[in-house]
Amino acid sequence: MNFWQIYKNFVRGVSVNRVGKIGVILTTAVVVTFVIFETAQTFGLIRNAYLGLITYLAFPVLFIVGLILIPIGWAKYKKQTGKSTHELLNQRFDADAVQPGLLGSPLVRTIVVFTILNVIILTAASVRMLHFMDSAHFCGTACHTVMNPEWVTYRKSPHARVPCVECHVGEGVNALIKSKLNGVRQMYLAALGIYNTPIPTPVHQLRPARETCEHCHWPEKFYGQRLKTTFSYAMDSLSTPRYTTLNVKIDAGGPGHQPGAHWHIGEANQVTYTSEDDKRLTMIEVHARQADGSIRSYRNRRYDRSANASKPSVMDCIDCHNRATHIYKEAETVVDESIRLGLLDRNLPFIKKEALGALLANYPTQEAAQKGIADRLYNTYKRRFPDAVLKHSAALTQAVTVLQEAYGTYIHPQMKITWGTYPSHIGHRRGLGCFRCHNADMIDPNGASIRHDCTMCHSILAMDSPGRFEFLSEPEQGTPAAQMHQYLREEFLKSKY
Repeated sequence: MNFWQIYKNFVRGVSVNRVGKIGVILTTAVVVTFVIFETAQTFGLIRNAYLGLITYLAFPVLFIVGLILIPIGWAKYKKQTGKSTHELLNQRFDADAVQPGLLGSPLVRTIVVFTILNVIILTAASVRMLHFMDSAHFCGTACHTVMNPEWVTYRKSPHARVPCVECHVGEGVNALIKSKLNGVRQMYLAALGIYNTPIPTPVHQLRPARETCEHCHWPEKFYGQRLKTTFSYAMDSLSTPRYTTLNVKIDAGGPGHQPGAHWHIGEANQVTYTSEDDKRLTMIEVHARQADGSIRSYRNRRYDRSANASKPSVMDCIDCHNRATHIYKEAETVVDESIRLGLLDRNLPFIKKEALGALLANYPTQEAAQKGIADRLYNTYKRRFPDAVLKHSAALTQAVTVLQEAYGTYIHPQMKITWGTYPSHIGHRRGLGCFRCHNADMIDPNGASIRHDCTMCHSILAMDSPGRFEFLSEPEQGTPAAQMHQYLREEFLKSKY
């Protein structure tokens, strides 16, 4: 007798009433549909997160429900007939099926085989469910309204090829369980529409960074310096380029190395802090371990002691690199980078000014923004610079497309995300950044403040200057900036970096 015949006989035997039949139909339908969906996903025919939720969450639950209904139906049938299990088995199955043998009756062996198959199916579904829920595609698209801003910025980030779980889930079974329970809570909140808009930061589940960031980024490898030049453009008709060049001291310190920006996470150092609230923008106290092992403490003299302070936290990567992946750029940064990459053509007069104005205008919806950006640029250039439109019509069309895409990437009205909602703490040009701790108000018991000299972490070779290395040249004596120019030049030339 082949397997199909055995299966039909078994199904016919256990389908004793409506409950049992529903159980059999449910389990059979789920298995068949699961195999079809799994095959389609394996070959890339299906890439929909919602179908994945059905496949890996709903199907296993329905399968288990079906399995439970079968014995319930049998128990109900037994109670209705008043017969023993042995009598019912002889009634529902052929004599050969219940005949005892060396390894038990054929019916017992069939039940054992089907039980093993059920365990295999459930195990496979569970493993695939965990694998699916760990995928970036699931994280970004399963809750479209909530996670779409994060998904869009993630795909444009330096970590776009790093799965979400590499950063959002720590090491070990406990971290895995916590992440899944937190995921269930998030799905519940999303389903009921009671989530926060925008999503609050910082995300505490990212800690400790040693279990996430330091899988790839090793503090002991942070040494020396890195030359970094940023481009900005003036609001004049030529969108004249300006340069800021920094020789960033990235050393974590240690034997034979000068301390730099990564001193804060050096193995021998530890910095703890308390802040005014979870946003970590206003620091109250800072405690820094010194080279001799002593602790030096600082307190913000402007802080209201009656306010509700956060719990002490150990400073790590995320306190500065808070937007390492889901990066929401400022409008001016978007425009400057687009000009530098040639996406916005400087042959269009005042392109920096006009592009920035188009991005910063108030639009109620994404649809209104797409139309408003196009109308604003086309109308402005046709009215004020008709010759430029004739000469550079393709560049103007490209400018509209670039700005529309940028707005769609960084602005999400449905989640109340606009320019500046998620500031980056790297540096301090468009936010407090380093100056949250390094400021004149953070003082020790003797009244000495935390150092906030710019050259602690970088040598300044140009600052919004016409040349990339403006301050390496000899200063022009008699000018207002000559003294500062000379100081910055000497600081770099004497630097041990």
